[in-house]
Amino acid sequence: MDAGNSSTRTLWIAAAAIAAAILAPAAYAHAIGGKDAAFVAATVGPDPLPFMYLGAKHMVTGYDHLLFLLGVIFFLYRLKDVLLYVSLFSLGHSTTLLIGVLADINVSSFLVDAVIGVSVSYKAFENLGGFRRMGVSIDNRLAVGGFGLIHGFGLATKLQDLELNPNGLVENLLAFNVGVEIGQLIALSLILAVMTLWRTTRSFPRFAIAANALLFLAGVVLAGQQLAGFFIVGEG
Repeated sequence: MDAGNSSTRTLWIAAAAIAAAILAPAAYAHAIGGKDAAFVAATVGPDPLPFMYLGAKHMVTGYDHLLFLLGVIFFLYRLKDVLLYVSLFSLGHSTTLLIGVLADINVSSFLVDAVIGVSVSYKAFENLGGFRRMGVSIDNRLAVGGFGLIHGFGLATKLQDLELNPNGLVENLLAFNVGVEIGQLIALSLILAVMTLWRTTRSFPRFAIAANALLFLAGVVLAGQQLAGFFIVGEG
């Protein structure tokens, strides 16, 4: 009875975390505002440590990125597989984060974030065996790396909104990217710890499908919110 209660409690914690992501305002997905935005706007010249902190904070609070990572590692049991896919994701988002800002590639943040929402639903759908049932075979390595490129543009658009000072831009941008990787490592470690504990319970096989269904729903809601923002705000 105690084991059953513990398993149920674990499921409710996981469901609550995903539900919180669904109900949170879409604009907070990975926005930089308030004192952080004021600091960035006032910075002239290299200031790597604060930018590293901002990058880490940005990733830890970026629930859209974290939901995608959750989907990626959900059924990965070997550490080398986790490292492979997370590395592909990191390579992708680091590339477009740097190129997007330095080359001043302007894309709609609403549309980029909508695709990020789609990436969450995509991975959940793949975890549920949806593509396999459709007879569609997609290389997960290419998919994760490709969506990493989109996630990087999502990060880039938030920095571009702040109109970074060109003096020290490269150094600060590199520091921000290092911070993003640090934040990702911290968040991923926590996610892996929770997943490892959950996998040892009887509830995991029974509720893994439900958890991915919630993950799929979260991606749909995130994408819908961003598309609504594009048509209401982006074209207003």
